[in-house]
Amino acid sequence: MDQTTAWAGDREPSVDLDVFAPPQQRRWTVLLRIILAIPQLIAMWLLSVGAFIVVIIGWFGALFTGRLPEFAGDYLRSYVAYAGRVYGYTMLLVDQYPPFTLETAPDYPVRVLFPQPTPLNRLAVLFRFFLALPILILVSWFMAGWAVMAIVIWAIVLITGRLPQALFESTAAVLRMQVRVDAYFYLLTPTYLKGIFGDGQAPQAAPGYPAPEGYPAAPGYPAAPAYPAAENFPTPASGFGAGSPTRPLLLSQAARILLIVMLVLGILSSATNAVVGPDNETVEYDYNSLVVP
Repeated sequence: MDQTTAWAGDREPSVDLDVFAPPQQRRWTVLLRIILAIPQLIAMWLLSVGAFIVVIIGWFGALFTGRLPEFAGDYLRSYVAYAGRVYGYTMLLVDQYPPFTLETAPDYPVRVLFPQPTPLNRLAVLFRFFLALPILILVSWFMAGWAVMAIVIWAIVLITGRLPQALFESTAAVLRMQVRVDAYFYLLTPTYLKGIFGDGQAPQAAPGYPAPEGYPAAPGYPAAPAYPAAENFPTPASGFGAGSPTRPLLLSQAARILLIVMLVLGILSSATNAVVGPDNETVEYDYNSLVVP
């Protein structure tokens, strides 16, 4: 199972994300990406059924004890980390195929880092679904907007063999939102979604981060002093120095604009789906019924 990560310094227990993009993606894997991802998506769906059952049991445990039971936390962290790796692969952030495992995958270029378990507010646990509903809707808009742009993103990566930096940053931001919302909903952290538009402005030019073997550092980020690493993962360093190309997640102006475009497209897509009926027929409203006799 995925282990929690020891945090450095005094900060909110947030979930962080490491993404190390390859210098070039294999075009044949990009061409067949959605087909290659089908087994992973099926496995993720099966694991999500287990996550639904476990979170219900964990909710009762956290409601009475103020803490998520250990077995529930272990499974849910592993599921969220697994889903993060699958999302990273399907969203073309990385080229390496995700492993079929709930164990820690420290060598995979997408890594979800969790805070140590902390006490939970029982009132917040009681109303967790209602508290999470706004950010669940928000992240669904971002994901829907990315999906609308997916064919264009796919074509760019297919032609060039890599994600342009602005697209890499904005896609990583959407993925981080997804894993943070999942972690909050599954009671893995008491921290509400933050950092929607990153952790700050990306500098124009600077040396890159050190990366796992085979994954070069991304350009456009400043170097920072190193911190001791926790078991299996480097120490999260939001506010404490750089840990990866996405930690802290510094977004360029172009990446922020892309995020806004994704949000607008997601809202429009959701509104369209709400107006269009299940048989793709536009819903006709009886305006006469609104007239008071």
